[in-house]
Amino acid sequence: MSKKAWGGRFETQPEAWVDAFNASIHFDHVLLDEDIEGSIAHATMLSNQNIISSEECQDIIKGLKSIQKDYHKNNITFSESLEDIHLNIEHELIKRIGKVGGKLHTARSRNDQIATDMHLYTKKAVQHLIKSIHSFQASIINISNQHIDTIMPGYTHLQRAQPISLAHHLMTYFWMLERDKSRFKDALKRIDISPLGAAALSGTTYPIDRHETKRLLGFQDIYENSLDAVSDRDYIIETLHIINLCMIHLSRFAEEIIFWSSEEAQFITLSDAFSTGSSIMPQKKNPDMAELIRGKVGRTTGHLVSLLMTLKGLPLAYNKDLQEDKEGLFDAVHTLKGALRIFEGMIKTMTVNKETLYHTVRQDFSNATELADYLVGKNIPFREAHEVVGKVVLWAIQNDYYLLDIPLTIYQSFHPSIETDIYTYLEPQEAVKRRQSDGGTSQTAVQKQINKAQALLNEES
Repeated sequence: MSKKAWGGRFETQPEAWVDAFNASIHFDHVLLDEDIEGSIAHATMLSNQNIISSEECQDIIKGLKSIQKDYHKNNITFSESLEDIHLNIEHELIKRIGKVGGKLHTARSRNDQIATDMHLYTKKAVQHLIKSIHSFQASIINISNQHIDTIMPGYTHLQRAQPISLAHHLMTYFWMLERDKSRFKDALKRIDISPLGAAALSGTTYPIDRHETKRLLGFQDIYENSLDAVSDRDYIIETLHIINLCMIHLSRFAEEIIFWSSEEAQFITLSDAFSTGSSIMPQKKNPDMAELIRGKVGRTTGHLVSLLMTLKGLPLAYNKDLQEDKEGLFDAVHTLKGALRIFEGMIKTMTVNKETLYHTVRQDFSNATELADYLVGKNIPFREAHEVVGKVVLWAIQNDYYLLDIPLTIYQSFHPSIETDIYTYLEPQEAVKRRQSDGGTSQTAVQKQINKAQALLNEES
């Protein structure tokens, strides 16, 4: 006779290699704390509802806590033949406290059990990610405060466009992360729901109290439909989507770091702690941590798409396909946690090469728009001014000049309205200072957004 928990109607047991393919214990063991947390709440409710005795409840809870303690001491070995974390714990519990351990599964199925575990895990993971984002944002604010007056070229199409404050550029990522954090907080509304008590798919005949287990587990609500409770994985897809979007934001930032630290730019120097060398080229200092973050977006995107395809056309209620919801989520959470920690350390320790940035914005044409705006101030229509400046830039390129170096007589040959004050007007610092519109790059506007960002973080602390 089969020794499986479900083996009563089976005459033979699967071979070991089939067990191995079917098992999830090699990855769902990370849910042990959540599984025990859910089981303690379930046992407590069963006792309070007089479905099991208080003595039986205490024995079960004591046994579960001893398993948890031994697990964290690496004193437990799990078995593939027992398939998953639920049956491994149940088997160990019965071994420790006897047949009363078998009463724990009263009024419960592995279907609502795993759903409960995943809700608990995802809730904790998202709360941790929110804190990690908050910490990274604080570091962005800190470095931005140091570089409000540091001028750098802003880019469009990877071509130098206009001079901007480095702090303004960095704060862009604060606001991206703020949106990610907001999405995670909103997702908690869908995560913070208890499926426990839905049983296999149709509820149970036992007089359980789902609201009690909800309260004991710290959930805000319960699923109103038992079929929905055991089959819903929307909250995991939503979490994967937000993780992926956050990773894409980090990837964009990583690309900036990679470019800024290149020999061609030399805007920053990364700490040795966040760089690696070459096995053949002794001079190399590679931004590998930034490149890894950029590359790992492929993993998180794959996990999201994988679960979407798993759910496509999947009928109600529980299907074994749903075992595939875990590894991708676990890995995506781990990946984003690591990426946030690495990135925070990377920007905290990088050196900004202010002199390089200063010379860069004086040796390009990123102040061309300033010349056009100067002419507009002389009551010249912007389209006409744009054409004049285009001709000036063409002349400068052909004659190896930058705008600050062009003689006044040449300027006046293009338009007589240009006067000696043009040289002050074209200074990168002045160009930045003039952009005082809300959200602009002037020192005043940047300080305003930094203050607002700091106030947001303070409210959350």
